Amino acid sequence: MIPFVKDMQFEYGRPDQVSPLIRRVVANNPGPFTFLGTGTYIIGDGELAVIDPGPDDPIHLDALLKATEGQTISAILITHTHIDHSPLARPLAARTGATIFGLPDPATGSADEDVEAGFTPDVVIEDGQKITGPGWTFEAIHTPGHASNHVCYALEEENAIFSGDHIMGWSTTIVSPPDGDMSDYYASLDKIDARAFATLWPTHGPPVTEVAPFISAYRAHRKAREAQIIAALQSGPRRISDMTPELYAAVDSRLHPAAARSLLACLLHLVKTGAVRADGDPGPTSTYRLS
Repeated sequence: MIPFVKDMQFEYGRPDQVSPLIRRVVANNPGPFTFLGTGTYIIGDGELAVIDPGPDDPIHLDALLKATEGQTISAILITHTHIDHSPLARPLAARTGATIFGLPDPATGSADEDVEAGFTPDVVIEDGQKITGPGWTFEAIHTPGHASNHVCYALEEENAIFSGDHIMGWSTTIVSPPDGDMSDYYASLDKIDARAFATLWPTHGPPVTEVAPFISAYRAHRKAREAQIIAALQSGPRRISDMTPELYAAVDSRLHPAAARSLLACLLHLVKTGAVRADGDPGPTSTYRLS
């Protein structure tokens, strides 16, 4: 079982000091993919960095400007270009003169989450690149899987990682082809695990403070899902539409279309490893069988 953390004290639009260097303002966009809403992080004092400004919501923009009144936002860091993370970056930069860092829209599409088509940052970052300000130092860590342009940001001063949607405390992460890739996701999960961060700050929900066991449980959950797929295929060839209601019976039915995409991602990974094969090219409507 994944030791999910879901309790979070907040009010929409209120800046909360959640660590010595970090404040959080939550946007009022709760939902099945966003949990309680997008948590925008403000880091520093005087000269600031903002991570994932959130959806294009003028109320949330006003809340961020009010929270940073009298200070300077110099950097806006984007974890990825889903519409609950990046669209407010340009309006915020226009009001503050901040530089936007991130990776551009990959334009490969996603069936379960809308993307900000055409997003281009001011600075296209590289894996390992440092972004600094007075009292804060970030390292960009490229973590494809949930999205091919997903980036986590390590805050050196607190040994913390801003994980976007790569690792979330309240739920597992959607991995949806063609842009999402389960093989990449496993590699990115190992990449973060190896760094031994003390705190993990996802964009949605409260922080994870027992990082290593949480990531271990996250990984084990994926492996258990693979084992379920293998077990389901032992009775004969199956399609994703047949397996989804069975394997995700405990999941909110509103999320079954997204679950089917994650199931596809798992199957594509199993095809890569040789455990499973598809009749023809593997895809959402293919028939799968054990190799």
